[in-house]
Amino acid sequence: MGWPDVDRILGDVRPPAFPPRDFPITLYGAVEHDAGAGIARAIAACSQSGGGRVVVPAGTWHTGAIHLRSRVELHVSEGATLLFSTDPADYLPVVETRYEGLEVRNYSPMIYANGCTDIAITGTGTLDGQGSWDTWWRWFDECDRDFTTLREQSFFGVPVPERVGGPGHRLRSSFVQPYNCTNVLIEGVTVVRSPFWQVHPVLCRNVTIRDVVIDSQGPNNDGIDLESCRSVLVRGCVVDAGDDCIALKSGREADGLRVDVPTEDVLIEDCMLRMKYGAITLGSDLTGGIRNVYVRDCRIDGPYFALYLKTNSVRGGYVENVYLRDVTICDVTKEVVQCNFHRGEGDVGPLTPVVRNVELRDITVQRARNALVLRGYRRSRIDDFRLVDCDFTVDQPSTVQHTVLSFDNVTVNGQLVTDVHQLR
Repeated sequence: MGWPDVDRILGDVRPPAFPPRDFPITLYGAVEHDAGAGIARAIAACSQSGGGRVVVPAGTWHTGAIHLRSRVELHVSEGATLLFSTDPADYLPVVETRYEGLEVRNYSPMIYANGCTDIAITGTGTLDGQGSWDTWWRWFDECDRDFTTLREQSFFGVPVPERVGGPGHRLRSSFVQPYNCTNVLIEGVTVVRSPFWQVHPVLCRNVTIRDVVIDSQGPNNDGIDLESCRSVLVRGCVVDAGDDCIALKSGREADGLRVDVPTEDVLIEDCMLRMKYGAITLGSDLTGGIRNVYVRDCRIDGPYFALYLKTNSVRGGYVENVYLRDVTICDVTKEVVQCNFHRGEGDVGPLTPVVRNVELRDITVQRARNALVLRGYRRSRIDDFRLVDCDFTVDQPSTVQHTVLSFDNVTVNGQLVTDVHQLR
C-alpha cells in the first residue's frame, strides 16, 4: 500500500461515455415555470433510445424531483438553473435512501438514481435547492423524534420497507444522490442552497466528481458525502459547506454492521475546501469501515479541522491506509487533525474502533489552534500515525494519548520536533 496504489485507483475510475444524441427538455414540453414533467419525458426518451444527453438550456427551470435512468447524462447548460421546489409533496413517492447512515424510505432526493449504470450530471449551470430557514433547514430543529425512531428501528432490525418517512416526518433528503449505481459522473455544475447533504453517492462503484462548486451554509450541509462507495475520484472541486466539506462514511451502528460495505479506494486532489467543521472527514457513520484514502495538492482554509476522524465505541468501524500529501492549511480554528475515540457518546458502546496507518507528508500549516488531538483507547490504540516533512504554526500544545505516533523532519513554530512531548 501507499502512494503507488493511487495508479491502481485511477485505473479503476473511468467516467461513463454517452452516445452523441441530445434530448432538449423543451422538445418534451418543459417550460420554465413548470419543467418537471418535460424533464421526466426527456429522460425516458433518452434512456429508451439507448442513451445520450438530456439538455437543460439557459433559463430558470422550476422542477420537483428528477430521477435519472441508465445511460442518461443530464446536461445543465451555461446560464441554466434548475430551481427545485420547496413543497415536500414534489418529492413523493418515497424512495430507498439513507439518512445519516441508516436505511429508510423517505422523500426523494432532488436528483436521484437507483440501480443505474452510466449516469451523469454535467454542464456549467446551477442546481438550486432553495434551502433556507423558512424551508428545508428548519427541519434540522424538528427531526429529533423521527431520527430517534429510525435508530430504534435499525437497532431492533425492523425491515427497511417498514421504515417509512415522508409525509408527517421531518427527515431531510440529500440534494444529489446516486444510490447503488455504477459508473457515475458529476462534473462542472454549481450546487447552492442544498436542503441537506449536497452530493451524496451511496453504494456506488466507479464515481468521478470533478470541477464541481458547492456553496451552501445550511445546518449539517455536508458538501460531498461518499457512503459505502468504491473507486472514487474527487478532483478540482471548490467546497464551501455548512458542515463537513468532504465526508467519507459507511453506514451507522446496526445498519452499518448488517450492510457491511466499506468506503474504499478514494483519491481527492486539487480541491479547495472551506468551512465549517472537517475539511476531510472520515465518519462519524463509519461502522462498515473506510480504507485506502488519498488526498493530495489541496488547499484547506477556515474549517475547525483539516483531517477529522470521527468514531467511538458506539459507531465502531475501522479506518486504515489514509495518506495526505502536499496540502496547504490556513486558519484552522481548532486542531489540524482530530481523532478522538471519546468524542460524541464516548466509550459506552459495544464496538471497538480501529484506526491505523495514517500519514501526513509535506503538509504546511500556516495557522491553527493546535496540531493534533489523538486520543485512542487503552485497548485500541491509534496505531502507526506518521508525520513526515510537516511544518506547523500553532497557538497551543497537542494532545496525544494511547497513540503510536512517529515524526520525521517535523517543525512546530519553527522548532524541530525530536520528542513527542514537544507537541504537548
